Amino acid sequence: MDPKLNDIQLNKNSGKVETLNTNLLNTKSVGPAKLPLKQRVSYGMLDAAGNLLYCFATSYILYFYTDVAGISIVTAGMILLLARIIDGIDAPVWGIIIDKTHSKYGKCRPWFLWLAIPFAVFSVLMFYVPDVSPTTKIVYAGATYFVANIIFTGFNTPITAILPSLTPQPKERLVLNSFRMVGGQVGFFLMNVAALPLVAFLGKGDDKQGFFYTSIILGAVFVLMAFYAFQNVREKYTVKQEEKIPLKNSFLAIKGNWPWVIMTASNLLFWIAMMGRTSSVIYYFTYNMGQKDMVAFVNSIASLQIIAMVAIPFICKVVSKRNTWIMGLAAAIIGQMIMFLSGSNLTGVIIGWILSNMGGGIACAMPFAMLGSAVDFGEWKTGIRSAGFLTAIGSTFCIKAGSGIGAAIPAWIMDLYGYIPNQVQTISSLAGIKFAFIWFPASVFLLAIIPLLFYTKFEQMEGQVLIDLGKK
Repeated sequence: MDPKLNDIQLNKNSGKVETLNTNLLNTKSVGPAKLPLKQRVSYGMLDAAGNLLYCFATSYILYFYTDVAGISIVTAGMILLLARIIDGIDAPVWGIIIDKTHSKYGKCRPWFLWLAIPFAVFSVLMFYVPDVSPTTKIVYAGATYFVANIIFTGFNTPITAILPSLTPQPKERLVLNSFRMVGGQVGFFLMNVAALPLVAFLGKGDDKQGFFYTSIILGAVFVLMAFYAFQNVREKYTVKQEEKIPLKNSFLAIKGNWPWVIMTASNLLFWIAMMGRTSSVIYYFTYNMGQKDMVAFVNSIASLQIIAMVAIPFICKVVSKRNTWIMGLAAAIIGQMIMFLSGSNLTGVIIGWILSNMGGGIACAMPFAMLGSAVDFGEWKTGIRSAGFLTAIGSTFCIKAGSGIGAAIPAWIMDLYGYIPNQVQTISSLAGIKFAFIWFPASVFLLAIIPLLFYTKFEQMEGQVLIDLGKK
């Protein structure tokens, strides 16, 4: 063992949390150069499991409520809207809970064990239609959906928060994050491939039965994947704290933490832009392109962004992390412009769509890889290490709040231009759809670049921050 690491307590077999209490922290030698492949794959499997089950709900719950459960679309929409509002609150709350967690497994890792079965159970209950009155059915639908989303936030937030505890090496964090992004895409792809065929096969014409049995199968697979990942990931580099973090200190960890502010601002803007594009693509291809039958294909090829995600560690060998993030946003903007210039040319639009998604894949992945450095900076600046709280807002809150805002604004834009559903659209409404799909995302992608222009000096400080933390 490296003599500079004589204060690092390692236990490879117990799986219990280890303590990093170094006096001589060297950014080039701290920790192993890379984690074993099994741990990398297990970390990625956490996101694969989450996307497999969570994306099943987000993709089909509205259709299930309206066309299977018989809930009106207005009421179903209100349930989903209220869930987004709750999501904006529960993310930082879960972050605080994680920071205050003390168990033999660590702070983050135990939640993968504790919440796997509850999330699977409530996800199954979401797709069950009770034989009750219409009002009771609405209450049941809202309650199961809210609880499932709250539990998922508790499961998903530690995936980001645990990263600094898996390795102190910034390069290895990039690699682990790539495994996570790839895992998430694999889970989403498998759900798209399997879900509706399973509904049809298991339901045999009865969608109530089909959705319910499919959710049971996906829930069981999710639990097995989560347990396997829990068994293999390890919190080996957790800073020892003699006292519990007071609640107010979780908020004080933000003070002067400009890297975190920059990342959070850019990440929130990214998710607003991406969800604006995602929510309006079906309208653009249906009315502007006259190619509604292409929507499923277009959504499936968005998974090509996995190529860009895998390439991130290699890109970062020659380009700074800040510039890699900016390159992703720039590629997303260029892709939007190609779609605009292509007009009704399907081939050109597809090329632009692929480029925009690949750029978006890079911009999506970078915050997860870099937030660990913001946690380090916060501890260096304030003396408070609040990984759960900072990453909950910097990742989960941005995703959920950005998704809600990004889905609402295109709807408002199209309504302003006179969009009427299931009708031949006017020139004005077609212009509104184009603005919502092309120009709104491109503009917000551009805004997301602005905060990153101020990040260079903080990235250059990362090595010194780690050294100073080791000397404390």
